[in-house]
Amino acid sequence: MKLIKFIMILQHMKARCGIYPRSTIQRFSVPDDKVSWNVEYKEYNPPNYTSASIYGKPWADPDIADSNFKPNWNSLDGNVNRKSHMGLYQITNGYPINPVGRTGICGRGVLGRWGPNHAADPVVTRWKRLNNGEMEIDKLNNKPILQFIAIKRGDTGEWALPGGMVDPGEKVAATAVREFQEEAMNSFVATEEQKAEWSQIFDKFFSGGVEVYSGYVDDPRNTDNSWMETVAYNFHDHDGSTVGKLKLNAGDDAVGVRWVDITPDIKLYASHKDIVEEVSKRLTLE
Repeated sequence: MKLIKFIMILQHMKARCGIYPRSTIQRFSVPDDKVSWNVEYKEYNPPNYTSASIYGKPWADPDIADSNFKPNWNSLDGNVNRKSHMGLYQITNGYPINPVGRTGICGRGVLGRWGPNHAADPVVTRWKRLNNGEMEIDKLNNKPILQFIAIKRGDTGEWALPGGMVDPGEKVAATAVREFQEEAMNSFVATEEQKAEWSQIFDKFFSGGVEVYSGYVDDPRNTDNSWMETVAYNFHDHDGSTVGKLKLNAGDDAVGVRWVDITPDIKLYASHKDIVEEVSKRLTLE
């Protein structure tokens, strides 16, 4: 069963917190009852910030004021997908408006696209096992313990799903597989022999993914005019005989990678905790 919009995003928290990532810019304070654009907030005066680091990058949009920039909002714009999983978003004075509400900062921040920035997140799971091969049971709830592959982000130091941005024209499922290989297996430094071995394993394993979420992500990089959305896929190694036996190796922008137990007190980047908890519920009920 596809789990859509289970994340409580109407009061996004991480997209309103303190200093904007990779900057010294303080967000304008947005109380819980002032997040919605439908609620009047006369004092609202967010700073406008777009990082200098994204200008001129091939994956980034120009400024809205650029006369040559004529995006097709809420639609496919050439190879760039400007549709939102949340439905139609508003355009005000030429700027797309965050469908969830105020974030305390406008502009693009460190995000490349105005409006939705699309990502894909693979949730690769296995059952935790004892040395004798039997499933390890959680003594508190008498259920098997589910693990997933997490990477440690180099920018925040938080553990997260090994996902990434969808390239223009790329299928979302293909992005999920590519990002897993880059961040959890470090495919950039793999030998041709290793890549050939992975190909045999991955072609079958990653063909069986189940889409578990598509929508907005409560991400600290979000602004009033640019925001993260993702499609998350679960790839489950039921007996641990495929991906479960591979040697993990952090790569790309990850500084660590490991199998992590899904527990109630787990702390992860952005909305990733909500995603893995829902995957856990689904697999435990099967």
